[in-house]
Amino acid sequence: MKTQFNFNPKGPFNLSLTINSGQTSQPPWKEDSHHFQELVIVNGAPCLVKIGHEDSDPENRVNIMAESPEEISGKAIESKVRDIFGLDHDLDQLYDFLGEDPKLKPTIAFCQGLRIFKAHNPFECIISSISSANCSILRWTRSVNDIKRRWGDGYRFSSGDFYTFPSPTVLARAPEHDLEEMQRCEDNLPPDFVFDKNLQACGVGYRAKYIINASHMVQSEINLDKLARMKYEKAFDTILQLPGVGPKVADCILLYGLGMGEAFPVDVWIKRIIEYLYFPGEELKPQEVREFGMEHYGDWAGYVQLYLFHYARKSGLLESLKKK
Repeated sequence: MKTQFNFNPKGPFNLSLTINSGQTSQPPWKEDSHHFQELVIVNGAPCLVKIGHEDSDPENRVNIMAESPEEISGKAIESKVRDIFGLDHDLDQLYDFLGEDPKLKPTIAFCQGLRIFKAHNPFECIISSISSANCSILRWTRSVNDIKRRWGDGYRFSSGDFYTFPSPTVLARAPEHDLEEMQRCEDNLPPDFVFDKNLQACGVGYRAKYIINASHMVQSEINLDKLARMKYEKAFDTILQLPGVGPKVADCILLYGLGMGEAFPVDVWIKRIIEYLYFPGEELKPQEVREFGMEHYGDWAGYVQLYLFHYARKSGLLESLKKK
């Protein structure tokens, strides 16, 4: 099955910025001729989705090309893409909200069209978020892609080979042997290369045991469908039970994995940004920053966190805060 169609998002959309903004939902999609592509499961079927969007398009159209070994309706594919890229989020309303706060208004110009990049697989977001703790964006994204190549199901399409993210059952059985972390799964491996069957070879280091144990819990104790229907605080407390998950990672999972927009992930940089903007000369605890963000920004808290961090990176604020 192959199909192609267009549709319109609510408000502005910057595709490249959204995909490459470092959100821990999943690694960036692969770029190919002005489109970005990834293997997505739609109604239980594997589907290679290619998405394109030109800022210069006066009609603000999103272009979709999709192919699958099974029959999938265009409506189902569109619904999945809208969910992943937050294309039903009304960014004009967000910008009205940001514009009412002098501290937030400058973020609009730096983040125009930036949207929440939600996981198409919540379990992948859990593992991505655990892998990202105290780790560079490049390193954790490569590690997650390595895990997909080693333990996921592979599919061949006209533009190459793509892999699903492995199930909790599969990852729960993955060995954790102490092998060299830099033994990586790269795109240019020789044809006769044989993987060492362990997680640390994928570069996750000490997080390997967290990933395996978290997979066991998702397999046997935590139902992700039920989790998505919980109220935020109950879901937060549930996610905190996973090995390797603290408050910041829990909020990343709820925001990027389950779409709970009231989540406000706080790392050292968001903490410093909030202190600089709202509490000059004071030092807050991470929990106090989290509570401030959720109370002050409400349902837009997740977007505000995303916009503040991107603004700080691009405006030079982050560099100045590093010197303090």
